[in-house]
Amino acid sequence: MSENITAAVDTGKEVLPVLASDRHLLERQVAALYGILCDIYGTDKVVLRASKLEALDLIRSGDLAARVLALEKLIYEDPTINDLPAEEEIPQVLTALQEELADFIARRTVEEKLEQRIAERMQERHEEYIQEIRRQVLKENNGPENAQTLKKLAILEKMSRITLSRTALEALRPRRLEEIVGQDQAVQAILAKLASPFPQHMIIYGPPGVGKTTAARLALEEAKKISSSPFKPQAPFVEVDGTTLRWDPREVTNPLLGSVHDPIYQGARRDLAESGVPEPKLGLVTEAHGGILFIDEIGEMDPLLLNKLLKVLEDKRVEFDSSYYDPGDESVPRYIKKLFEEGAPADFILIGATTREPEELNPALRSRCAEVFFEPLTPAHIQTIIKEAAGRLGVKLEPAVPELISEYTIEGRKAINILAEAYGLSLYQQQRKKGRRRRLITVDHVMQVLRSARLTPYTTVKAKDTPEIGRVLGLAVAGFVGSVLEIEAMAFPAREPGKGNIRFNETAGSMARDSVFNAAVVFRLLTGEDLYNYDVHVNIVGGANIDGPSAGLAITAAIISAVQERPVRQDIAVTGEISIQGKVKPVGGVLEKIYGAKQAGMKMVLIPAENAAEVPASIKGIDIRPVATVAEALDYLLLATARAKGRRRSRAGA
Repeated sequence: MSENITAAVDTGKEVLPVLASDRHLLERQVAALYGILCDIYGTDKVVLRASKLEALDLIRSGDLAARVLALEKLIYEDPTINDLPAEEEIPQVLTALQEELADFIARRTVEEKLEQRIAERMQERHEEYIQEIRRQVLKENNGPENAQTLKKLAILEKMSRITLSRTALEALRPRRLEEIVGQDQAVQAILAKLASPFPQHMIIYGPPGVGKTTAARLALEEAKKISSSPFKPQAPFVEVDGTTLRWDPREVTNPLLGSVHDPIYQGARRDLAESGVPEPKLGLVTEAHGGILFIDEIGEMDPLLLNKLLKVLEDKRVEFDSSYYDPGDESVPRYIKKLFEEGAPADFILIGATTREPEELNPALRSRCAEVFFEPLTPAHIQTIIKEAAGRLGVKLEPAVPELISEYTIEGRKAINILAEAYGLSLYQQQRKKGRRRRLITVDHVMQVLRSARLTPYTTVKAKDTPEIGRVLGLAVAGFVGSVLEIEAMAFPAREPGKGNIRFNETAGSMARDSVFNAAVVFRLLTGEDLYNYDVHVNIVGGANIDGPSAGLAITAAIISAVQERPVRQDIAVTGEISIQGKVKPVGGVLEKIYGAKQAGMKMVLIPAENAAEVPASIKGIDIRPVATVAEALDYLLLATARAKGRRRSRAGA
């Protein structure tokens, strides 16, 4: 019967007794409902609730209607219910009470499950909270270190105390402006531009290894000592290589100008990431604020990045932008607001260095910068660098060592490396010998270094005192370095007059071919003879490609010397384009060509008269003669005596 009562409570009307007059069944249902209440609340609480609801006497009553009324008061928790139900109403009242009690039991079941889940979740959170507090306490007491991290730190500190010797370039780098060899005018120009109250941006041109970076760094240190200079004692010198500057056009990263890190994905500080605040990362232009930003190989920079840099030069500030930045967010630190609203300061002097030609650089960059040119180093300069470096190393040199090294390089950096390697070889060999040790670098040491590096002499064509027929030394230039070209010609009488051939090596290029044809016209103009009465072969020794017409004068002189068998001086180098009227026209790269001639030991250089204004008066050690016509140049080149044409013809016939 108890199962039926429980089912009645759970399912409602379906299990109610059909016969309402069955009083015994109704009493058992009422008793079952009282039992369920006692199970839910407990007997003591049911009694206490009944006394509060004025239903205690009704429960004890023997009247079924009174007991049903007591059930209504207890289940509905309403003390104002006082009407006794009629006998025929009791089944309906019990049905309603069963439904109300079923709803209550269902709600209570759901609440108990929910409270259980809440309690479980609170327990989990409580454990996490305890762990977090424990970590905070450990961090406050011991910091982030543990036994493993402290061990690794000790290993790193021990490794940091072990250092190798500095490189040769670091040890032998000039420490004063006076120690920079062969660049007096360029160094003075840099210093003048930095010492002014209005310092200028600069581009330094020159071949590698001549001291461009060192000169800029030392010039800043010197400018700090001058009262008129705006540079403070703490002014920074920030150096970067233009070839290694990498950036993202999306501005995710830009080490030169700076970038804004996405607070979620780009590694902002933890506190900023959690609050969704973007954090600008400052670049090298801001690091160089108040000083110098030196960009080596500035000609290799990305054009778009260079344009952005030019904008910073104009504004003297770097602007930042981010879709994550909210100016009204109170969690944004003031320094970040200042960076977004005002930008980062970037007032610096830009000094760029390059081995490119000026016309290869961005015109907008050149228009904002003064230009300074470093000269190629001569053999005498290389020898001076070697001797000074030997003094710093505390080592003696055999007399021929500086000259030997100067024959294999025109770069001060490479010369220092050769000397340092020879020094190391000398020390190694001395360690194997017994007795007194002498710090001496010999020619044999240097030759071993040169052979192991497979270096060849930089200057293969050198001046000679003995004149030769049909051999003229021309000049060429590549980049900022001049070189000597060996141009030779041979001439024989043609088998038939007027049907001679003119041959030349095609590898010299179309410019050389045009120069040969122009030389044929000038030959006839000067000698009255037709060059096609001879078979003439013109050769550019080594197959060098001549990009310009500047070898025209040398080719003409070689042809005339070969035909007339007039010896040519081998201590004179020439450059110049020729016109078919016999005039010598101006060419480019005159200074570089003069330095190339000096390296080859030439005593004299013939240049076009229109290039004379480009030659500074400070150049010494070589005689520079401007010439306006081919005839004037031949007076310097060809010796006055000439062999008899009969001898030439007899030799050709033989």
